[in-house]
Amino acid sequence: MKVFVGYDSREDIAYQVCKYSILTKNSNVEVEPLIQKNLRKAKIYNRPVDALASTEFTFTRFLVPQLMNFKGWALFCDCDIIFLNDIKELFDQADDRYAVMCAKHDYNPEQKVKMDGKRQTQYPRKNWSSVVLFNCGHPSNQNLTADLVNEQSLNGAYFHRFSWLKDEEIGEFSHEWNWLVGWYKEPEDGQPKAIHYTEGGPWFEDYVNCEYADLWNKLKDSYEDSAIYSKKNLE
Repeated sequence: MKVFVGYDSREDIAYQVCKYSILTKNSNVEVEPLIQKNLRKAKIYNRPVDALASTEFTFTRFLVPQLMNFKGWALFCDCDIIFLNDIKELFDQADDRYAVMCAKHDYNPEQKVKMDGKRQTQYPRKNWSSVVLFNCGHPSNQNLTADLVNEQSLNGAYFHRFSWLKDEEIGEFSHEWNWLVGWYKEPEDGQPKAIHYTEGGPWFEDYVNCEYADLWNKLKDSYEDSAIYSKKNLE
């Protein structure tokens, strides 16, 4: 199982804790950060910096099929997520009929800003692309090349709405695997299997007391005590 995690230089600790949450549930997972500067050095990614992009991985997530050589299944997730369940349970839902699978939220936040003051952009299918199972070998994903991702005439909305696909090629898994903090509530909406601090997590000063902050802090403390992972894993 291969997992690509969006990496933002402002949120290194979020990436480290996300990775730790995955591997503590299943050590047979390969976790790779999508580091924009490395993708630029490798001449895979060359889009100019987008003023509307709230993270460094706004577009790089869509390189996953190419990075997988258009073979097999891979998971992408934002770095501001912790997994409470083994992601094998998610991979077990992979259905070859679909090009991608995601949680199909009806998410319309009222906040104007998020995280560290970034603008909150509204668009249809918001947060569908924050946890995605990519069927990298699906015929409809063969066009999702680096050239397409780098095409400046195609904006973020095009990619985040999966506009290169037909609607029937977008499969669905439960929102419990992309539990939007502040949007879904227990028990009426179920029980989270992956918590997404989409507005901002405890690593940001303004969100230290956000919902589920205690779970993230416990994982962070455990990660720091383990000393298994370090920043040199990103070099």
